[in-house]
Amino acid sequence: MDTFTAIESRRSVKHYDPGHSFSEDEITRLMTAALLSPTSFNMQNWRFVVVTDPALRQELRGASYNQAQISEASILVIITANLDSFKQEPESYWKDAPAETAKAMVGMMGGFYEGNEQLKRDEAMRSAGIAAQTIMLAAKAMGYDSCPMIGFDPGKVGELIKLPENHVIGMMVTVGKALKPARERSGQLSFDRVVLRDTF
Repeated sequence: MDTFTAIESRRSVKHYDPGHSFSEDEITRLMTAALLSPTSFNMQNWRFVVVTDPALRQELRGASYNQAQISEASILVIITANLDSFKQEPESYWKDAPAETAKAMVGMMGGFYEGNEQLKRDEAMRSAGIAAQTIMLAAKAMGYDSCPMIGFDPGKVGELIKLPENHVIGMMVTVGKALKPARERSGQLSFDRVVLRDTF
């Protein structure tokens, strides 16, 4: 599918065919695309929890205001991020780069993030958002629909997926075969209202 077609036709679908399942090859293809999402300093701070277990999905539904898509979509992807990626084997993020470039980038990472909790969290959310869009567009290109979600109790979800202490949840994305189309677009702001040239 053409990229612009995927962007224009991607919608937030809430109703999925609960009888549809993804093959392992489809999950691998989708998540391999997610791994190509850009991150600052190439630190790949996202961690994707792909939930297919029906019992766990039901518990997660309870932690998500009983939204049916949590248990009825083919897969649920919980996009989390490791706040300390910048200092955990940072050399591995640049292992295929020229030695001089790798040394410079690794040297900059620590000083940029160390001690700045707000920046670490901001970076986690940026990475999660970019990855979510990659997943949703890749799903559309594969013939599936998706929905980004923030309607859940992050503490409870964190407990259910055994989220490590130094990680945060960015959002969830449901992916599957639509049972009903999304509602009509409710109203786009005008191009001139949101696209500015040089200054406000």
